[in-house]
Amino acid sequence: MNKGELVDAVAEKATVSKKQADAVLTAALESIMEAVSDGEKVTLVGFGSFESRERKAREGRNPKTGEKMEIPATKVPAFSAGKLFKDRVAPPAQK
Repeated sequence: MNKGELVDAVAEKATVSKKQADAVLTAALESIMEAVSDGEKVTLVGFGSFESRERKAREGRNPKTGEKMEIPATKVPAFSAGKLFKDRVAPPAQK
């Protein structure tokens, strides 16, 4: 599913126009990106959490030459799925 398909689905479920659904979805995604880039953690209960994580510096190799190189430390965005989301994707086994 791409963004256009998601906008269509949201518009249908919320009974709003596609233009309104697109505006709300875009605003929500931009707000999440801004918060995470500012170092905040965004938690949507049942869905999951978005946060920024530190990736340590490490040694890598140039794939063309095989030469060793230093990969610098950086921040990366991370998502952790919530329990409800995980259970939707892979329902717990029945006893």
